[in-house]
Amino acid sequence: MKIGIVGAGGVGGYFGALLAAAGHDVRMLARGAHLAAIQADGLKLEGPRGDITARVTASDDPQVLAGSEFVLFSVKTYDADAAARSVAPVLDGATLVTLQNGVDSVERLGAILPRAALLPGIAFMSGVIARPGVIRYTSAMSSIVIGEEDGAVSARCVALRDACKSAGVGCEISPDIRAAQWKKFVAFATNAAMTGVVRQPVGVVYGDPDLRAIALKSMDEVIAVALAHGVKLPPDAKQAALALLDSFPPDLYASLYHDLMRGKPVENDAISGVIVRLAKRYGIDVPVHQFAHAALKPYEKGA
Repeated sequence: MKIGIVGAGGVGGYFGALLAAAGHDVRMLARGAHLAAIQADGLKLEGPRGDITARVTASDDPQVLAGSEFVLFSVKTYDADAAARSVAPVLDGATLVTLQNGVDSVERLGAILPRAALLPGIAFMSGVIARPGVIRYTSAMSSIVIGEEDGAVSARCVALRDACKSAGVGCEISPDIRAAQWKKFVAFATNAAMTGVVRQPVGVVYGDPDLRAIALKSMDEVIAVALAHGVKLPPDAKQAALALLDSFPPDLYASLYHDLMRGKPVENDAISGVIVRLAKRYGIDVPVHQFAHAALKPYEKGA
């Protein structure tokens, strides 16, 4: 299968390398030193489940994606609009899978691309660009969840699921992808806010009773906003989020923290910012995320 990757960082680079190693024709849009390293030596993964080097076709020209059946779209949320406009002319029937952080990618991208071309998705993995051409993944998570907005088990969902499984990537088709996105967001938004503001890894954040209490309040805020927004979260959403965070390696940080420490823009607006805006709409108090959003706001455009 021919698969395009837009956003060759921790998420897109990781899944793209695994798909390429399994024999799929992976076309990757990248730039700068990262692109040069991929072109010269392949894309390398380093992590606890073993290291691999995959050969992919990489370019900074969106034409490299032409002919793709699927395009995994994993750029940072602050670059999403520009990236979507740049690849729109070459999609030509491809399905664009939104593997971005946050919960509003389809709504945002649907203003630029045909809504029918979009397939909502969620990525479960943790990784960063360790150096040009090298992705370091830091946990055993390696899966995605996809789903049509109407809950149908479509042929394109099945095709992508089979391609992922051939590469050793778990892939679940959700009957309610919106609820699945928000269920992850309970843990993800909490982890981004906590590790970003505290500047400490999960072992410190969730091991300290005072910080853990704040994290639990963060989860309550996300759940309250989701329910008011009409999302059908499962009753165990909070317990599932806490179990996920407790399962992480103690030295793991949210990706927002890594961007913050490197002086890069951070996705604060798409994480705590979304919670704050929706909370205001529904008249809900969200003091944890209101503070996190304000504290991280000076860094949204980088150092």
